[in-house]
Amino acid sequence: MRYISTRGAWADNPQPFSAILLEGLAPDGGLAVPQKYPRFSGKELDALRERSHRSHRFYPDLAFAVLSRFISDIPTADLKSLIDRTYTREIFFHDAIAPVTELEPGLHLMHLSNGPTLAFKDVALQLLGNLFEYTLEKDRSAVNILGATSGDTGSAAEYAMRGKRGINVFMLSPRGRMSPFQQAQMYSLDEPNIHNIAIEGVFDDCQDIVKAVSADAAFKAQWKIGAVNSINWARIAAQVVYYFSAYFSVTKGRGDLVDFAVPSGNFGNIYAGHVARSIGLPIRRLVLATNENDVLDEFFRTARYRPRRADETHATSSPSMDISKASNFERYMFDVVDRSTHALLALWDRLERRGDFDIAATPHWDRVVETGLVSGRSTHADRIATIRDVHARYGIVIDPHTADGLGVGRVHRNPSIPLVCLETALPAKFAETIREALGREPDRPPAFADLEKRPQKFVALPPDAGRVKEYIAAHAGARG
Repeated sequence: MRYISTRGAWADNPQPFSAILLEGLAPDGGLAVPQKYPRFSGKELDALRERSHRSHRFYPDLAFAVLSRFISDIPTADLKSLIDRTYTREIFFHDAIAPVTELEPGLHLMHLSNGPTLAFKDVALQLLGNLFEYTLEKDRSAVNILGATSGDTGSAAEYAMRGKRGINVFMLSPRGRMSPFQQAQMYSLDEPNIHNIAIEGVFDDCQDIVKAVSADAAFKAQWKIGAVNSINWARIAAQVVYYFSAYFSVTKGRGDLVDFAVPSGNFGNIYAGHVARSIGLPIRRLVLATNENDVLDEFFRTARYRPRRADETHATSSPSMDISKASNFERYMFDVVDRSTHALLALWDRLERRGDFDIAATPHWDRVVETGLVSGRSTHADRIATIRDVHARYGIVIDPHTADGLGVGRVHRNPSIPLVCLETALPAKFAETIREALGREPDRPPAFADLEKRPQKFVALPPDAGRVKEYIAAHAGARG
């Protein structure tokens, strides 16, 4: 398996997985994608289903079966060892890693918050931490990780990378825009290799800074900048696995279809579902749910893509989705334009010049329809109502992002096809919204009982890439 960039880099010299593992943006500003999607045949899916019935520790085996299609330059035994070390009961507090609960016939909830930071990001980032450490030890090198978070990515990345040899983490977050629990999870870490930078702005400002720093080839090389955001392909590949896991949990035989409802901010989680569908998983529909920041919903309803300005991005009660410019949307559009770099760059040029593009009257829109993505928008009132309804019907408390996904998913539900809604985090991370919905505090694991009272360490900076570069240069542990 080799990789190219959405914008044309590496077309004549596709890169192996290890060469793109630590990278954020490609040298041309694009994103790494497989040169060609691998495919699972019906027989191969049947064999995986049979194995799923025989082992209570099926998830690591499934992860190896999927990830080995995307990773061909790490020795088989080493890759299997890295996966087995990641998906254990010591790290994830459920043997199934991503267990599925049937709420009612045909309606399912996949629990992805069994990791150390209680969010779905752990499923990929715990593996990413082990892959990074393995590669750096093998090359006897080091890296400075630069990332941006709207809530859960930051803590998941920091918990995965803390104490890892040869790794320093610089994580940007929008000051005052995360829940108190999310903020405390990050800022209370006192590891010497973890650096929290609170940006005076919104998440899109943080993401723009990461892209600007990554686009400075000289600075990136000098300070050995790597990435853990969802622009990192390894994260996408790791997320593909749990779509397969859920599929085998809720279907009975070859060819059975399934729908997934996915809360979406930076488009990485649902893009992983698009990849799963592209490599052979029988997914009928991927239902994308946004909050009031509805750029993606607008696109999938109208064919017009119009990112908002920073001052148009709303602070909501599902803060991890308060995003206007979704990074992984470029990867999806690369497939929509039949992997034509020329066509993609034409759209991005119009976006840069005019602030939007519209593909309604083009063959590209037909391709969007073919990919099975549909969407909907959820408001604060909607998510409060969904949290209350789910608790009353099923005795389960869900977080506000999961409520967005479940609420929109039920609108698009086909009673004859299983619908799996992806949980994104435990409700403990969003106590204020749970109190409003249910009139009580959400349960939280004992290890987090006093989290918000712990000392917090961070530095506040303006939304200025130059200032962030200065901070990295002053605190970086790795230099090219």
